[in-house]
Amino acid sequence: MQRIKSNFTALFTIIIVFLIIQACAVNPVTGKKEIMLVSESQELAMGQEADPGIIANFGLYNDDKMQAFINEKGKQMGAISHRPTIDYQFRILDSPVINAFAVPGGYVYFTRGIMAHFNNEAEFAGVLGHEIGHITARHSAAQMSKQQLYGTLFVAGMIVSEEFRQFGELGQQALGMLFLKFGRDDESQSDELGVDYSTQIGYNSHEMANFFDVLHRIQDKAGVNIPTFQSTHPDPVDRFNKVHQLSDAYQQSYNATNLKVNRDSYLRMIDGLTYGDDPKQGYVKFNTFFHPDLKFHFPVPPQWQVVNTPQMIQMASTDGKALMLMTLSQQKTLQAAAQETVEQDGLEVLESSQINVNGLPATAMLSTLKKDPQQQEQQDLRILTYLIEYNGLIYKFHGLTLTPDFNNFYRIFTNTMGNFDRLTDPARINVTADQIQIAQVSREETLESALTRMRLSQEDMEEMAILNNMHLEDRLERGMLIKTIKRGIR
Repeated sequence: MQRIKSNFTALFTIIIVFLIIQACAVNPVTGKKEIMLVSESQELAMGQEADPGIIANFGLYNDDKMQAFINEKGKQMGAISHRPTIDYQFRILDSPVINAFAVPGGYVYFTRGIMAHFNNEAEFAGVLGHEIGHITARHSAAQMSKQQLYGTLFVAGMIVSEEFRQFGELGQQALGMLFLKFGRDDESQSDELGVDYSTQIGYNSHEMANFFDVLHRIQDKAGVNIPTFQSTHPDPVDRFNKVHQLSDAYQQSYNATNLKVNRDSYLRMIDGLTYGDDPKQGYVKFNTFFHPDLKFHFPVPPQWQVVNTPQMIQMASTDGKALMLMTLSQQKTLQAAAQETVEQDGLEVLESSQINVNGLPATAMLSTLKKDPQQQEQQDLRILTYLIEYNGLIYKFHGLTLTPDFNNFYRIFTNTMGNFDRLTDPARINVTADQIQIAQVSREETLESALTRMRLSQEDMEEMAILNNMHLEDRLERGMLIKTIKRGIR
């Protein structure tokens, strides 16, 4: 038995060595060999495959001058990066969320929400360099490779070692924490690359550090406080200090002087940018969801949470026991839409009938989710589906809950779906979004004084202070540009 165990241990060691040798590739940024199971061609394919789905999920924000700006700076930065041969693509997503991210293959995304919170070109350039850094350092590909390799080794260890099996659950937890660390290390490396790349194209990367102060203040206002050891991103305060240190080092290394900030040109560029949710894409008021462009409305259950994206409207009860989804079917008739729904969503229909919803032809179905033989503990879900034909489109509602709870939510489901109707009220159709409005200060005064003269509420003042990355007591010079909000109509 001892000999067999020794043979297994030797085999396990050989597997480890073989996999590591086979998986090594040179990192373009560090020049060092690292584990890499994803080829460059696979990275490019991943990006090309992911891009249409990202656009479909968020939508693109159409602003020619902003798009030209990020294309120009992005191509310039890509050319001096560690992977200059990649055909980088840059997108502005129509989302109020403050975010920027990259996917393998050279695709970089900025939301209009983050564009609204930059206060100069240098802040943008630093974050742009950070996201390009994720691509040049092959972070996504490296993460996938490590997960594949460590997952393989973990399973192999469970097979060959009785002692290893005893610590299986603990090992999985350790792997989870390990990949959190990989995430933080990747973010820190991308921060450094953001400093490096933005400095090389002539921007003052100290401004990138200042943007982390904006993120920190937004976190504080939202009441978000994630312990650093549990976060995939370093703490904004830590990043603020580190990026300032890196900026000093790289500016000295490149002997960089007269570095650009370009505050006024950036602020003028984003004048008129949609800020916050765009009601034209749908909004909730008086416990009703209104869609001005598609001209429909339906009631939302009181206290339910609503998440609206271009692809789907999601509504969830506060206790988490029920969910409603509304999407568009790609079919042109109710019969075809019903058949597609049953097949694609894996439904086992219990009842089906043709109904009328406020004069609109519709199909109602009561179903359960088909059992997956691979899932022994699959929950028994009961689903109410309404397919409603309106204005040449088929709207698909699903109401889902566990079978024992279905009767408790049936009336809520039918109240929402059965009261879908045409939207004709001009007051609900002719709504407009809030917009960034750039104002010029006419005198030397504090930010609070300037905003008071604009008759802003105290809550709006605090929001404007964060939006401008200032404090209310900060002094403004005569002629200085600041961001304000032009409130829309809703």
